[in-house]
Amino acid sequence: MTQPSVILVTASYDHTIRFWEAKSGRCYRTIQYPESQVNRLEITPDKRYLAAAGNPHIRLFDVNSSSPQPVMSYDSHTNNVMAVGFQCDGNWMYSGSEDGTVKIWDLRAPGCQREYESRAAVNTVVLHPNQVLDISQCTSVALQTELISGDQNGNIRVWDLTANSCSCELVPEVDTAVRSLTVMWDGSLVVAANNRGTCYVWRLLRGTQTMTNFEPLHKLQAHDGYILKCLLSPEFCEPNRYLATASSDHTVKIWNVDGFTLEKTLVGHQRWVWDCVFSVDGAYLITASSDATARLWSVSTGEDIKVYQGHHKATVCCALHDGAEPSPC
Repeated sequence: MTQPSVILVTASYDHTIRFWEAKSGRCYRTIQYPESQVNRLEITPDKRYLAAAGNPHIRLFDVNSSSPQPVMSYDSHTNNVMAVGFQCDGNWMYSGSEDGTVKIWDLRAPGCQREYESRAAVNTVVLHPNQVLDISQCTSVALQTELISGDQNGNIRVWDLTANSCSCELVPEVDTAVRSLTVMWDGSLVVAANNRGTCYVWRLLRGTQTMTNFEPLHKLQAHDGYILKCLLSPEFCEPNRYLATASSDHTVKIWNVDGFTLEKTLVGHQRWVWDCVFSVDGAYLITASSDATARLWSVSTGEDIKVYQGHHKATVCCALHDGAEPSPC
C-alpha cells in the first residue's frame, strides 16, 4: 500500500477509524474498532504508525498496511486513555488516562517505562518541545524532558522526567476541569482550556535550574460552552501565531496570539466540536464534530473547503500529518 503524502484520519463513536483522501474527501480505508470508542488519534513523526487511544488500551496501527489488526497494543492503563503523543524521533510515546496516571512507553521495548500519579482523571498531556528524550543507549531510560498534564479536578502538573517527579503544580480555577493543553512550538507559551470556556495563557520561562517557570500572561474568555480542544499553530505558520479553540457551542475560533484578538469564527458544524489539528503550514484546520463529520477549513478565510462524511455517530478525534518526515532530534 503506497503512502499518501497527506495522512488524514478520524475516529468515531461508531467504533471505526477512517483514513481519508484530504482533497477528494474519499474514505480509502476503514478499521473496525469494536472494543471501545477511540478518544484520541496521533500519527508518528515518520508517518509509519497511527496510535489510537481507547478504553483502556492504546493500539498502534501500520499506516501503510491494509491490515485491520494492530501491530502493537499497550495495555497497562485501567480506564479511558484521553491523551497520546510521541517524542520527535518517534521512539517514545506518552499517554494520560482517566485512571489518574501519565505513562511513558518505549516503542522498541514491551511494557510501560514510567508512570506518574496525577490523583485525578487526566484529560490532556503535552510534551515540552524545547527538550528531547536523550536515549544514548538502547537499554537506557534516561529521559531529559518535561510533560505537562491537565486533569478533571483542574490541576496542571509539570512532570520532570529527569528528576522523575512533579516539579510544578498550577490550579487556574478550582474544581474546573482542564480539558486541553497546548504548547507553542518554540516552548514560549502554554495555554490551558477549561470547562467554562476560558483559556489561561502563561509565558514559559526557563529558570536557573532545568525547571520551567510559568508567568501568567493572559486570561481569554473564548466561548460560553466547554472548550474541548485548544491548539497553537505550528512553526511553519510563522510569522503568524494562532490559537484555535474548539467548543461545545458548535464553533471553532481562531485567535491571534499577538493580543489574543479574534481572527475568525468557523461556523458549519451542527453539534459539539471535539478536536482540531492544523496543517503543517498553519493555513488549514481539520475539525471533528458530534455531527458525525470532519471538516477542512481555510484559516485565512474561515470557510470550510471539504466535509468528510462517512461516520454514523459522533466524530470525536482527528489526526493529520501533511509534512515531511522530521529531521533527527
